[in-house]
Amino acid sequence: MKLAAERRAGVHVAINAHLLSSAASYRSAGVSNYSRHLLAALGQLVVDGAIPHRFTAFLHAGDFAPPGVELRQGSPYLERPLVRIAWEQGILPIELKHIQADVMHGLVNVLPLATHRPGVVTVHDLSFLRLPELFPPYKRAYLTALCRASVARARQIVAVSRQTADDLSLAWGVDEGRVLVAPNGVAARFSPGTPVQSAAFRQAQALPERYWLYLGTLEPRKNLSLLLSAFARWRQQASPADQGVHLVLAGGKGWYYETIFAQVEALGLAEVVHFPGYVPDDLLPAWYQAAELFLYPSRYEGFGLPVVEAMACGTPVICSDAPGVREVAGDAAILVAPDDVDAWVAALAMAATQPALRAELGHAGVARARQFTWETAAAVTIEAYERAAYRPN
Repeated sequence: MKLAAERRAGVHVAINAHLLSSAASYRSAGVSNYSRHLLAALGQLVVDGAIPHRFTAFLHAGDFAPPGVELRQGSPYLERPLVRIAWEQGILPIELKHIQADVMHGLVNVLPLATHRPGVVTVHDLSFLRLPELFPPYKRAYLTALCRASVARARQIVAVSRQTADDLSLAWGVDEGRVLVAPNGVAARFSPGTPVQSAAFRQAQALPERYWLYLGTLEPRKNLSLLLSAFARWRQQASPADQGVHLVLAGGKGWYYETIFAQVEALGLAEVVHFPGYVPDDLLPAWYQAAELFLYPSRYEGFGLPVVEAMACGTPVICSDAPGVREVAGDAAILVAPDDVDAWVAALAMAATQPALRAELGHAGVARARQFTWETAAAVTIEAYERAAYRPN
């Protein structure tokens, strides 16, 4: 009887959303988008009266106020990593006691360790373990130590893909009974555009009629060195008409990005490779819609969100067959090994010369993308909260 009453009363969930950023940089992509969309979906469930639960989000981004979620606004200084880490490990446990939270949810890999409240942590990927050489040493050490400790103390873990769930089991022996898989969603605004709209966008951005797009953080894990090598080799064998295709590498600068710019110069591609930088959220669909192809050669992903966004916009996709990317793309994209330059050259040549193939991939991608919704991600996350709150250790 007591358990039933508790379920009717609902759970007060505190959510650490301080990696939700409004900065015009790579910090506003990836996990920031996850935080923004999940909070909005959770809040909508409250507004609709679909759940009895209550959510309090800690964040510092001043431009985000989702209905149904109570906000605890923090200092803009929490954008700085060291300040944020000190706050979440030193101050957040006190805040949890003050607001009388029942469950604590760390949206990005980490929980406050100095609290006994039941915890849920979302783990996006273990790239710092799988590809340690691609991370600055200090960042790798922090992520490894804090993520492992957070996973150990969490009652429930939300993994954004089967790939991440498997990595948790393999790396740290995490019991599958503590893990729920909740794939990211794709917002409804990511949908096919019209030829007229795309032509107007290309003109406004001073882009050629045909361009191929990569969108994501500029960092070594994304494997842009291989993509540039393949693009350069494809151009050498392409017809004069196809040589008019440009390559756009869009996204904020991460770490170790300097070699990407140097490689463009060394390959003589400066006239046909563009770096528009960070793309504002409201322009993302237009960049996808206007591209002839979307290219995503990443060596490792927990969940390849740009792939599903591009597919939702009807843009044909060529991507790596790394497990986390393949899990998203399914059979709706051309999958290529992330270390096989020859295979990438062949895939680019095939897609460039076969409009019917591009159209087929575009239609398949739209259908595939419908399987990924933030409503589903929110529902699985709610299950994690309820398991953490109502089940004993």
